[in-house]
Amino acid sequence: MIRALVTGAGGQVGAQVARILEGRAESIALDRSRLDLCDSAAIAARIRETRPQLIVNAAAYTAVDRAESEEALARAVNAVAPGVIAEEAARAGALLVHFSTDYVFDGEKSSPYVEDDPTHPLNAYGRTKLEGERNIAASGCAHVILRTSWVYGPLGANFLFTMLRLGATRDELRIVDDQRGAPTSSLQLARAVLALFTGAEPARPISAEDIARASGRRGLYHATAAGETTWFGFAKAIFEARRRGPNFKVPRLVAIPTREYPTPARRPANSMLCSERLERTFGVRLGDWRAGLAETLSALPE
Repeated sequence: MIRALVTGAGGQVGAQVARILEGRAESIALDRSRLDLCDSAAIAARIRETRPQLIVNAAAYTAVDRAESEEALARAVNAVAPGVIAEEAARAGALLVHFSTDYVFDGEKSSPYVEDDPTHPLNAYGRTKLEGERNIAASGCAHVILRTSWVYGPLGANFLFTMLRLGATRDELRIVDDQRGAPTSSLQLARAVLALFTGAEPARPISAEDIARASGRRGLYHATAAGETTWFGFAKAIFEARRRGPNFKVPRLVAIPTREYPTPARRPANSMLCSERLERTFGVRLGDWRAGLAETLSALPE
């Protein structure tokens, strides 16, 4: 059984990755309290101490709007830290799996983005995540970078919980309807990470041979749920599925354009990512976003 180090284990993706690796790897899960990603020396020391064969970096600065005024902090977590992790992975001969974002693109393309499309982030969050990708690639370590989009799950702060919280107190919600994407659950992403190594045998332990095989397929991949919707469509699906609960209040939803909901950070109008390379190379395909939503809602208390 291989040793795996998971950073960001207190976050919505990291928590699910750490959970799914239980029994399949000797997993060391580190949240923010156990590893400060602004401390490069601490990162290097922890990796050298644990000597992992696999590192899953699920840690990130994800406060997209706040990053506009805290770009230095966002860069420390999203760009500098991944570079340090990658350098230590190269030193240890470990494989690094790292999560990136659709926000590396400007959203002007009409069709889904592929991995080789030119990047042009519109905001500080996207810029720092792109820097992280480049620092990992420059390190020379074996890596699998997974760009994903519109992440949510049964833990953490995300669009799903925002809708449920606001819906409980407001009669009407105005939701942007001209940004397209694929809501991708943390549960789907965790299974995708495991499937990089175990394929159609998710119950078995990850072996050194699995790590070597994945290392030979190193590179950049898109990993999003299948299908597409808008934020309005996502909100509508949330309330339609959740209305089955007893005494659940459903607000009136109003579709609005982005210009009527100004935010400090600009968002891409098209966040669609093509995940065919991931399926073609690893045989990994995330399910439809609606199925991911149903699974996530079923994990929440009524």
